[in-house]
Amino acid sequence: MTSRPDLIGDTAIALLAERGLRGLTHRAVDEAAGLPPGSTSNHARTRGALLETTFARLCRLEAEIFEDAANPGGLLALPRLSPELAADLVATQLHDTLTLRRNQLLARFELALEATRRPELRAIYDAAGKTFRDPARALLAALGSNDPDRHSRSFIAWSEGLMFDSVAGAGHHAVPTREEIRDGLAELFRGMITEETP
Repeated sequence: MTSRPDLIGDTAIALLAERGLRGLTHRAVDEAAGLPPGSTSNHARTRGALLETTFARLCRLEAEIFEDAANPGGLLALPRLSPELAADLVATQLHDTLTLRRNQLLARFELALEATRRPELRAIYDAAGKTFRDPARALLAALGSNDPDRHSRSFIAWSEGLMFDSVAGAGHHAVPTREEIRDGLAELFRGMITEETP
């Protein structure tokens, strides 16, 4: 059974995706979640607190997904990881995010922009970012990168750019197939490893 804080967070995420930041109010969450009036205010008294609750819930959901994406099936336990295998497994997670978790992605983009203006959200966003960057770095190290910090930043930037373009950018009309994502990732990973060869 979903706890009330999680229900509030999940409902707020859905409202952000549907209506944007202006449509996220305490009353709207109560109505959409089927909660008695004032329930959301009791949990998160101010608008800032409601945004923090929403962001924290979103970060928890995404961290669980990203851990699977960066290390599906114990991928990082392999002695050496091929670019093709890594691309194949990560592509599934990215495609699922674009097709099955689109609302979470839209909500994250809304909150990411708001975090540039609210220090309290910035702190949550930056802390969440570390939970994504550490597994990405481990993935690139497993691929044999001699500069996993730089290469993981490139991997994250590529993934973030693909997701933004596919849900909010000019490419929103045609979500890339899993195969297209896989091929792009394989090219990216191979390029990272090839550039290190003397």
